[in-house]
Amino acid sequence: MAEDGSNGGGNGADGNGGPAGSDDQTVALDLERLILDAPRRYTPYQAARAADVPMELATRFWRAMGFPDIGQSRALTDGDVIALRRLAGLVESGLLSESMAIQVARSTGQTTARLAGWQMDTFLENLTQSVEPGLTRADVAYPLVELLLPELEQFLVYVWRRQLAAVTGRVVQAAEDNEITSGRLAVGFADLVGFTRLSRRLEEEELGELVETFENTCSDLIVGRGGRVIKTLGDEILFVSEDPVIAAGIALSLIEALAEDDTIPALRVGMAFGTVTSRMGDVFGTTVNLASRLTSIAPKDAVLIDGEFAAALEQYGSVAPPGEDGSGLADALSVAAGLPPTGQHGPLPDAGHRFNLQPMWRRPVRGLGLVEPWLLSRRPHSE
Repeated sequence: MAEDGSNGGGNGADGNGGPAGSDDQTVALDLERLILDAPRRYTPYQAARAADVPMELATRFWRAMGFPDIGQSRALTDGDVIALRRLAGLVESGLLSESMAIQVARSTGQTTARLAGWQMDTFLENLTQSVEPGLTRADVAYPLVELLLPELEQFLVYVWRRQLAAVTGRVVQAAEDNEITSGRLAVGFADLVGFTRLSRRLEEEELGELVETFENTCSDLIVGRGGRVIKTLGDEILFVSEDPVIAAGIALSLIEALAEDDTIPALRVGMAFGTVTSRMGDVFGTTVNLASRLTSIAPKDAVLIDGEFAAALEQYGSVAPPGEDGSGLADALSVAAGLPPTGQHGPLPDAGHRFNLQPMWRRPVRGLGLVEPWLLSRRPHSE
């Protein structure tokens, strides 16, 4: 089931994708057939029966993939039947439980819906700016999609396999590493200060360009330095790293990079380190909530971290301790985070004294009690 509600029934097309009564609708059906590589043949009931899948289960799969109910419109293709049969076959073979198959359908549908939306936003620029005199958008759309479709399809499979290999590698490592299996991650939120107020003053095109610059700059920096982008939320980006030292460097680099761009508002970052639950590509839990709360109270152009994050940096030798002998701060941070003193951990990698920590005022944080944040900064000439 690959059509939205308008394609499923109220567009005036006949059941086999014939003339729809207007040029635009005809082109839309032509594009649909080009992309799906098959004509409309089945109602939902006929597709479910052809796939030998109970209608109730087929409906759950389609809804999970993000496809609306279309009644009994003849809008489905052989491809829809094959996809339905494959998903049900994974359940019948025991490779997936029914609930897992629903999750696969939902995560795939949500991800590809965003991807398709992003790609169409990109194509729209070509469709509106590249139209030659005498040609309509519809005239340009078909040959453009025809040329791009096979290339984008191959590229999508390539990126998916690469990402799957990376995730599988982390899973294999987790099976052999107690620290990774505990699900402990450094979680960071980077947030544009005053974005809501700014959005009221900017034109839509200017606002879109600002958000695109922000997301691209942050994503490239996070990924390039070994972190992972979980999601972008317009004026905010959520990222994680297994290594708190890498995460701290990323946070400070984000502040520094965006400070150089006068077109982007000031940035603030909140970070926490601890146990995180991962599900369907997203992260949840108290650590994530704490990072979000710290972001909301962080000063502009600054990074706030929680006590456990500070303790982790101390244990990796990345924080310059106060005083000449360096005594006291590391153990105090460890005890505050519920960890044994640093001397009881055994040897830890020495990343060099790259960061400074400054304790901030204690304050109550909604839902998390009293929190004492630490202001993170980079030591001069640390990089």
